Amino acid sequence: MIELNNITKSFGGNTAVEDISVRVENGSVYGLVGFNGAGKTTLLKCAAGIYKPDRGAALIDGRNTFDCAAVRQRMFYFADEQWYPKYSTLLKAARFYAGYYPGFSFDTLDKLCGAFSLDKNEKLSSFSKGMLRQAMMIIGMSANPSVILLDEAFDGLDPAVRVKMNNMILDYVAEKGCSVLISSHYLREISDICDRVALINGKKIALECSVDDIGADRCKFRLVFDAEKSEEDFAGFEIKKFRNDGRMITLSLKGDADENEAKLREMSPLLLEKFPLTLEEIFLEEMEGTDYDFREIFS
Repeated sequence: MIELNNITKSFGGNTAVEDISVRVENGSVYGLVGFNGAGKTTLLKCAAGIYKPDRGAALIDGRNTFDCAAVRQRMFYFADEQWYPKYSTLLKAARFYAGYYPGFSFDTLDKLCGAFSLDKNEKLSSFSKGMLRQAMMIIGMSANPSVILLDEAFDGLDPAVRVKMNNMILDYVAEKGCSVLISSHYLREISDICDRVALINGKKIALECSVDDIGADRCKFRLVFDAEKSEEDFAGFEIKKFRNDGRMITLSLKGDADENEAKLREMSPLLLEKFPLTLEEIFLEEMEGTDYDFREIFS
């Protein structure tokens, strides 16, 4: 089990993450999403024991991860940029990592190389970015970790390989009961593979929920009225996003979808359509207003 308890980490005068808590149960896959610079990598490095938090603690099965070799032997950390011994083949890199992981299985390595059609005797320097990520994932999974930390693991992979990678991780979790903490910009893949997700915004968690509950308290409506409406006409709703196209109104509302629908029908719209929100839409709504308006810069 992974526990990140009230993690705060700063670099100089810049706070990367502030008072963030995450709990990943055994047999669970937990996703972190957020813009670049939101603190996802910093949080993963605290979990991996690479960074020591300024406040709070990162624990694996109750043991502090910082500077603890026994914990690291059970953990596979997939960094955004992979490291391997210079000029090594996939097999030689695996032998290097096997020296740090007592449970390393070369039989698993051979089977995974076959599954991903990778030549273990080929030099890693000749691999494409996507092939290199597959190779390092194969090495990591062959170490039989009980905790897996993945930072942008799907970057550079084509859709078919991403599906195969997802299946490998999910099958491993089901078989071994390990804990997985993953960050990614591929929001659809995160929603496919994770049971819980957290959205980091402004160095803190802005939203945390079960994947099954994504959008449970939020829904989008499209309405047409016989006269123009303004946002003030919907003062009784908790509006997350409002768009007015003359007599057509598009609303994203927080709260019970059926109750909101009933209240909207009381306004006698000519047309009312209801749509569930995806993780990507929720992400964009939560992040709205946090990025630069480049029109102001060039005006």
